[in-house]
Amino acid sequence: MEDNATHLYLHSPEATRWMDTAELRANFHSDQLMKKPGLELIYWEQDRTVAGSAMPAGEEVVLGGWDKIRADYFCQRRELGILNIGAAGSVTVDGTDYPMEHLDGLYVPRGSKEIKFSSKDGKDPAKFYLLSYPAHTAHPLKHIKQGDIKPLELGSGDTCNERKLYQVFHPGTLETCQLVMGYTVIAKGSTWNTFPPHTHDRRSEVYFYYGMAPETLVIHLMGEPVETRHIVMRNEEAVFSPCWSIHAGAGTGPYSFIWGMGGENQDFTDMDGCDLANFY
Repeated sequence: MEDNATHLYLHSPEATRWMDTAELRANFHSDQLMKKPGLELIYWEQDRTVAGSAMPAGEEVVLGGWDKIRADYFCQRRELGILNIGAAGSVTVDGTDYPMEHLDGLYVPRGSKEIKFSSKDGKDPAKFYLLSYPAHTAHPLKHIKQGDIKPLELGSGDTCNERKLYQVFHPGTLETCQLVMGYTVIAKGSTWNTFPPHTHDRRSEVYFYYGMAPETLVIHLMGEPVETRHIVMRNEEAVFSPCWSIHAGAGTGPYSFIWGMGGENQDFTDMDGCDLANFY
């Protein structure tokens, strides 16, 4: 596999507070996913995260060996979560085909050698979002249909943060090594996600915003609670949240986002809430 990945480095809170807009975007943001047919990968040093997209438009897309991780095949020492935010397609893992409808998920375990992506209609392609972490062992592969996931209903219209959170890969659904992943849909009339904000020093997180009209923006908040910064997000863009940073946002129109975490534990409720009295 050609090594054309973006490499994001680690930055401390002290270094981040001096970054201007361009530096914040260069170090915590990507607008490269889902922009063209084929495979795009981003390597982030925090928790050795790999985020990416596979968009097959006519030809199959193959996720193979990668020099960035010195692997003969991608899942040689890794687990992989896949969510399809596009039209119908399929993922083939070691010769077995898994049809993937819109918002279906597929967990691919360590040791899976051959991973291929295809679309049912190349003119209306599937859009596979990928998130991967190192894995110490192999757990069973699992295909999760969108209709099988019961959402958590969070927030309220009174506080403009009513939303449905879908836990696709988490301990209540299947066993993984590090990966916890799902998506959140903001209710009509609400603007905020993940607010009031929190941090979790045991895990880093990646957000991938999608389902946005071209004119819609999300103002994504990051940084320490007492030293916040913002990054402007558009449709199908990713933002990388270090363990010390909050991650929250407000949109100018309807939007959804995929969230994914890796790190020390898989306890979804392991969060350090931010006291809004000390939020700046």
